[in-house]
Amino acid sequence: MSGRLGELLVRENLISLQQLKKAQEEQGRTGGRIGSLLVKQGSIAESDLTSFLSKQYGVPAISLKDFDVDPDVLKLIPKATAEKHQVVPVNRAGSSLIVAMSDPSNIFAIDDVKFLTGYNVEVVVASEQALKEAIERYYAEKGPDLDEIMTGFDDSEVAVVEGEGDDLNAVDLENSAAEAPVVKLVNLILLDAIKKGASDIHVEPYEKDFRVRFRIDGVLYEVMKPPMKLRNAIISRLKIMSELDISERRLPQDGRIKLKLGKGKEMDFRVSVCPTLFGEKVVMRLLDKSNLQLDMTKLGFEEEQLKEFLDAIDRPYGMVLVTGPTGSGKTTTLYSALSKLNEVAWNISTAEDPVEFNFYGINQVQMHEDIGLNFAAALRSFLRQDPDIIMVGEIRDFETAEIGVKAALTGHLVLSTLHTNDAPGTVSRLLNMGIEPFLVTASLNAIVAQRLCRRLCNDCKKPVQLEDQALLDAGFAPEEVGTFQVFEKGGCKNCNDRGFKGRVAVYEVMPIWDGLKELIIQGCSTAELKQEAIRLGFRTLRMSALSKVKLGVTTLSEAVGNTAPDKF
Repeated sequence: MSGRLGELLVRENLISLQQLKKAQEEQGRTGGRIGSLLVKQGSIAESDLTSFLSKQYGVPAISLKDFDVDPDVLKLIPKATAEKHQVVPVNRAGSSLIVAMSDPSNIFAIDDVKFLTGYNVEVVVASEQALKEAIERYYAEKGPDLDEIMTGFDDSEVAVVEGEGDDLNAVDLENSAAEAPVVKLVNLILLDAIKKGASDIHVEPYEKDFRVRFRIDGVLYEVMKPPMKLRNAIISRLKIMSELDISERRLPQDGRIKLKLGKGKEMDFRVSVCPTLFGEKVVMRLLDKSNLQLDMTKLGFEEEQLKEFLDAIDRPYGMVLVTGPTGSGKTTTLYSALSKLNEVAWNISTAEDPVEFNFYGINQVQMHEDIGLNFAAALRSFLRQDPDIIMVGEIRDFETAEIGVKAALTGHLVLSTLHTNDAPGTVSRLLNMGIEPFLVTASLNAIVAQRLCRRLCNDCKKPVQLEDQALLDAGFAPEEVGTFQVFEKGGCKNCNDRGFKGRVAVYEVMPIWDGLKELIIQGCSTAELKQEAIRLGFRTLRMSALSKVKLGVTTLSEAVGNTAPDKF
């Protein structure tokens, strides 16, 4: 019908022949319907097109925005059929079903709906855009609906005592936290976070507001604003689930929630409660072992980098350090290394704060600073436990660094993390801690630095043309410009219109080559060390991030925003 529709519109002087040709050329390149393309290029208003189709086929036009379709009528046409034919059931009258569609001549769609529903189909015309919006609105998978949760709930059902901190009664809080609407709301918040693939949940009280935010792919999104009167009850409910003291509201507390989700699946939440000006803020980290990526080939290493990293951890002794800021995926990289090394022949011990995931065959120790069990104490104990491989959560001070270096020099493989900006800067950090240069060169196998970039959604990413100067400024070589396609985020149901789905790690791996050892002994600067490492084949974080842009895995803005430029 698309070709005939164009001709009819030209004949009625609603569009020009040039406008039709332009739309047909676009249709040849990208596909799509001629009516939609004409509207998109501004040749005809959507309302005029709908009116024309209504007159042409003798069927009524409808504005879907003015309709509120009965859920029972919606159930007659499944989501897949509605999306396939771009149809929405509007109403039913006796044995007839009234269906809105943008192309009343589409006999296949009408027959399909007739066969599927058993109803006679009466067609009404609606614009393509209105149909898309209606399908998204009516067939969307709904998250927790606050109004639905609070149905039948009134103020008398939860006895939350209003007032300042010390006036709250612990018994009242416990009772209000156990009320059905509060329990249901908290459960739905936790389940919705799992469904949306969140890594953290933030429950935040303010003076006149109370909100819930999810961190998805490294970015926080506001998802809900529960009523202020439920603030204390919700926070108390979370504290009860975490087995924390609900009467203690002046000091930070840490706990854990374990949720059983059916089919044998469990989800852990690491809970942190911190007193703020207007109440306690609760942050929960979701720990889903089933989603833990332990396959190194899928983490984001480039081929040569992975080879160098595996070579470093396959040695019988020495130290491998993973560096980067909080939340850059260091723990996942270390766990993937331990997973590869986890064999019956090796005694593996880890000191962690906190232990995020537990693994069979690895002896994991949780740190307790308050009783003196810190990284240095655990490391000393491990050395009396006949170890082969030791993992220390973080090197924070000279004592831990010194014991780690000595362990690496006495026949043990030591894995640990450090907070530095890049791999070459790690050497300066160790020297500043007080470790002698000759001990650094003798003990270190390799240093890995990493960052996380958001991964473009494959279903909706779209090509973008950038100026050559923008690519050169980012760090691409002049000869690379124009040899690859850059992509930007789109937006679809698969990624909840965010344009990104998941994250990819960007790495730099710096083995301690002999050429670097000489420079470290001589006390060279970080810039000189980096320059020499690049000459020897080292690829920086920015180089690795730009290679992900070339492969269409992430955007240029993500690469530039998460890595520092290579300036000397």
